[in-house]
Amino acid sequence: MAVELYGYQYSVYSWIARLALHEKRVVYSWIEIDPFVKNVPASYLAMHPFKRVPALIHGPFAVYETGAITRYVDEAFEGPKLQRTDPRERARCNQIISIVDSYAYWPLVRQVFSHSVFRPRMRRQVDDNEVRRGLDAAPLVFAALEGIAGDGQYLCGDDLSLADIHLAPMIGYFVMASEGRKLLEKHIRLTNWWSALSQRPAYLATMPRMPQPAQ
Repeated sequence: MAVELYGYQYSVYSWIARLALHEKRVVYSWIEIDPFVKNVPASYLAMHPFKRVPALIHGPFAVYETGAITRYVDEAFEGPKLQRTDPRERARCNQIISIVDSYAYWPLVRQVFSHSVFRPRMRRQVDDNEVRRGLDAAPLVFAALEGIAGDGQYLCGDDLSLADIHLAPMIGYFVMASEGRKLLEKHIRLTNWWSALSQRPAYLATMPRMPQPAQ
């Protein structure tokens, strides 16, 4: 059955879904959907009534919400397992994903990345106060993640998990800002994790192409 992933090229959550598919070595078709335009196709709204991305179709089955997509991808396809079977390890991975969604996404992506990297390149209005608020919030997030990360190469042990896949694109965007990179480097565990993960072929293959800086 064919696999289709609907997403927006700059969406961090679309990037997460793509990264999961690549790590599982799933062949899929990418369908670009810009959720910010006025006339989002009615066919997409029928699939995702909340007008967000990503959404995935696998044969007759359609699913949206990134966490649901990545768990489905892991369980529906062959390849390396991205979820833990041990209850405590599984809980820790799910905890990290929840922290990322609840406390990391807004300051790292919507505040620091958006206002110091993306908006300037798109010639959109920038709010320096948003950047500062994001930078002020990030250390607590990093300290929390550093405190619960395991001793292995990845966040939940020696094997890649959905926790790594969920966090990586957000860090990838955050460190595009020089201030963000400096903050991350203060956390040794996360810095070492990031150095290895950011060189994985799947990460490099799915990294969005940023617009060129405005002249």
